[in-house]
Amino acid sequence: MTALTSRRSSALLLVLSATMILDAVEVSVVLVAVPHVAADLDLPLASAQWLVSGFAAGFAVLLPFGPWLARRFGRRRTYLTAMAGFAVASLAGGLADSGAVLIGIRVVKGMCAALTAPAGLAIIATAYPDGAARRRAVGVYSLFGAAGFTTGLLLSGVLAESGWRWTFVFPAPVAIALMLLSSRLLPPDSTESAHSDVRPAGLRITGALLGAAVTASALNGGYQTLLLLLTFDLQGRFGWTGWQNAFALLPACLPLALAAPWGAALVARFGGDRLIALGAAAALLGYLSLLWHPHPARYVTGVLPALSLVGLGLVLSFAALNMRATTAAPPGRGPAAIAFYQAAVQTGTVALLPVAATVTAAGERRAAWLILSLAAAVGLLAAVGVSSPHRKAVP
Repeated sequence: MTALTSRRSSALLLVLSATMILDAVEVSVVLVAVPHVAADLDLPLASAQWLVSGFAAGFAVLLPFGPWLARRFGRRRTYLTAMAGFAVASLAGGLADSGAVLIGIRVVKGMCAALTAPAGLAIIATAYPDGAARRRAVGVYSLFGAAGFTTGLLLSGVLAESGWRWTFVFPAPVAIALMLLSSRLLPPDSTESAHSDVRPAGLRITGALLGAAVTASALNGGYQTLLLLLTFDLQGRFGWTGWQNAFALLPACLPLALAAPWGAALVARFGGDRLIALGAAAALLGYLSLLWHPHPARYVTGVLPALSLVGLGLVLSFAALNMRATTAAPPGRGPAAIAFYQAAVQTGTVALLPVAATVTAAGERRAAWLILSLAAAVGLLAAVGVSSPHRKAVP
């Protein structure tokens, strides 16, 4: 690899990783803004929560088809089209004056992110030779994604203070810049052999893959639901500002960003099965603490323990679950299996957040924590089942 090629490869990886950050930021940056949007557009909590779960729904619906679309129309074309759509949707979000329109825009942005994520990984797979170079590239790409959620949360504190519309507009210039850079750096599409089948249909789901998907779905769905419900508490009942809110939620996400570089080492040291089970158990304990005291009067003694336990659950299980999903894929169906797993992760938010927000709006906060506790218990059972050695594929 010449020096010029090396510099171009590094620039390409930086652009793809920045896109991964943008996708992750988009998930968390709206959290602090949701109460402001709800007040400005007169949205009840049951409707406002779709600003979060709508993005997850769009991501989950289109993600299984992302690899197929990338192969059908070309990775480069799919990637650039999705980035353009992301930028347009961001500008439209800042101008929206209707809750329904804003929610629809969030769904569209989720769909765009569902295309950039698999296309980015596929581009890395073809642009970097198999071996150490590709492993480093995938590691950097994943690390940027893990840091993106924390970055978005910090940005949300700044943007919410300036007005909630900036929360939806700010990704537009970033997406446009990345699209222009990508158009110069992305390798041209090439004809691929038919053996790399990435169609969403026909996947035989192994027990290990299903167990990892259920556990990850419960963890992610409970996590995002917890953060949004606590955001309304911190701003409404506690009267905190956007900055205070953003910093208060950091214990649930900053540890994951800091621990991400050592995820593979943790799995090698303690074993993936053990970490997945411990992570699911830690999250369950966090929700049970809120179930015991559903209306915490103080942040330090009521909110912080739950955030820390759920955050610890992600630290322990994040890398292990991703590796489990990768290694549990049936032979020759890796891309489709990973797409199934990632879609399941987002489905947890779509399933849990609307229900928990609805019962919370009805004044049944304990019922919301009970729902998250039950989901976490299902995730723990699935995590324990992950280590079962003889699992048949599910047609």
